[in-house]
Amino acid sequence: MKWKKRLMGILIFFIGIFLILIGRLAQIQIVSTESFSGRHVNLLEKSVEQRTHALVLDDGRGRFSDRDGKTLTDDYRPSLILFPFLKRIDWPVQKVARVLGVSGQELLRQIKGSNNPVIFQAEGIAVHLTKQQMKDINALGIPGVVAANTRIKGDHPLAEHLLGLAGQNETEIKKRYGELLQQGKISSNTLIGVSGLQQAFDEFLLTDGEAKLLYHVDRQGEPIFGKHVKYTYPANPFYPVVIKTTLAKELQQEAEEIIAQHGIQKGGLVLLDVATNEILAMVSKPSLSTDNPAAYQQGAVNYMLTPQFPGSVFKTVIAAAAIDKGIVEQDRMFDCNRNPYGVGVADRPMGQLSFEESFARSCNRTFADLAQELLQQDKDAIENYASMLGLEKTVGWIGDVFHFQGFRQLPEEKEGTIWGDEADKTVSKAIAQTAIGQKNVRLSPLAVANMMATIARGGKKLEVKAVREIQYKNGAQLYRFPEHEQEGETLQAETVRELQQLLRYVVSDPKGTGAIYQSLPLTVAGKSGTAQTGKGDSVNRWFAGYFPADHPRYALAVVDIETYSPMNSTSIVFADYVRAIAAWERSDALKTQ
Repeated sequence: MKWKKRLMGILIFFIGIFLILIGRLAQIQIVSTESFSGRHVNLLEKSVEQRTHALVLDDGRGRFSDRDGKTLTDDYRPSLILFPFLKRIDWPVQKVARVLGVSGQELLRQIKGSNNPVIFQAEGIAVHLTKQQMKDINALGIPGVVAANTRIKGDHPLAEHLLGLAGQNETEIKKRYGELLQQGKISSNTLIGVSGLQQAFDEFLLTDGEAKLLYHVDRQGEPIFGKHVKYTYPANPFYPVVIKTTLAKELQQEAEEIIAQHGIQKGGLVLLDVATNEILAMVSKPSLSTDNPAAYQQGAVNYMLTPQFPGSVFKTVIAAAAIDKGIVEQDRMFDCNRNPYGVGVADRPMGQLSFEESFARSCNRTFADLAQELLQQDKDAIENYASMLGLEKTVGWIGDVFHFQGFRQLPEEKEGTIWGDEADKTVSKAIAQTAIGQKNVRLSPLAVANMMATIARGGKKLEVKAVREIQYKNGAQLYRFPEHEQEGETLQAETVRELQQLLRYVVSDPKGTGAIYQSLPLTVAGKSGTAQTGKGDSVNRWFAGYFPADHPRYALAVVDIETYSPMNSTSIVFADYVRAIAAWERSDALKTQ
């Protein structure tokens, strides 16, 4: 009898275990399907997620185009997408191959080793389908074979510093968009702008939802639900928006190639449209490096927006003030055998020079003397004339955009400086160093390019634009950035004309520092500059100017920062870029004929 009681006990125990398991299963399958455990897990959603494979076609973040609507960062192209379950089933591969004009073996090869959907490529590049090919492929109705528009990330995005980066930052996204997170409109993994225009225009660029292809698989990875692929996309027809920049894509590409070709390690160039004061191209070195944290910190700086020692480029300001104040007599000569302080021999003795010759050949002593005389008349003369030339504070576009007050297109732009201390205006040596763009003088390449554009326009000061307008997805205009004049006084017309002649003489004078540009296809006016940096024997080398000199269309500033090289790469870059622009204009003219 004892064994019967033991058997009964064991039986009851197993029945109890079985009932507990049934109860747990009922809880999972029926009772708590949408809120399981203390974590309130939605088991239905998790089950679907576990069996769902997806290919994101577009993350939904806004995009950038150049002034003509050409894409700058990502490429948007109709592509063929092949799903991995195709390698385990029979499907009419030859029909798809005939539409594309490729071999069936190539289609099979590309999905053979993949467990995820693949975008069909040729020589490593996604094949760009025509509208007819898209239509023909989708008309075949083959499960797992889809033609759709996809967003292809570029291997080398253009204007990386100006456009900036977008990335994931859970702390920052909570700070900026906490309410949207709580509402479930975005997730903690949503991309946000962290630099450049990506950051400045982040609220406009924020995703409204992804476009993706979905399919479901069983435990063995085989497709279920009839092997159909589902296309999901945001319902809003107006988003994502397009930020239409002022850049000219071909000129940006040329600029990047030339800067790389001549090995400028730190520095770059800024090209402005003289008529509109819009940025046509901007390159900053070193490049962004997201793989190396140390390199990224240095490369993350846009040096075209960061003040640097300008050297003799700053003599343009002293010259403008001297002309306007009438302190330069026509027959006056300057002793250019002496150094800027007048107490020793100059590094480059040049003899007795006129004002025009001193500017063209960059005599330091002349401008040290003129600065002393200017400050005796007006202690604020130098900064006042810097302001008239568009060098005061920042020069990027600022204004109210919808509910954004004081919106800045270039929030990373830093203000330049002229004086470190008011007391320097009474110290002869400090005045001499300031006059030749040393001591505490710092100007960004953008500000220098803006100064040249201001002179080329006849003295009219404009804020610099990097973005023309914001467009809806369908091309309709959301907002267009108007032209903004810079506040403050401007130079007299006669002063500007004389300044233009001085800048032209820098190139036309056989001994001028810009004489190398005499044979270029477009006539150049401008000013060179070399500045000590205080970092060993390194120097900043500049050339900034505008062209064509008689009817200016472009203003260009090129700078090689803290270089130890004896070669003046700046001059070569400037010349090569002018040639490239002239060739681009000829090509563009032929296209429009």
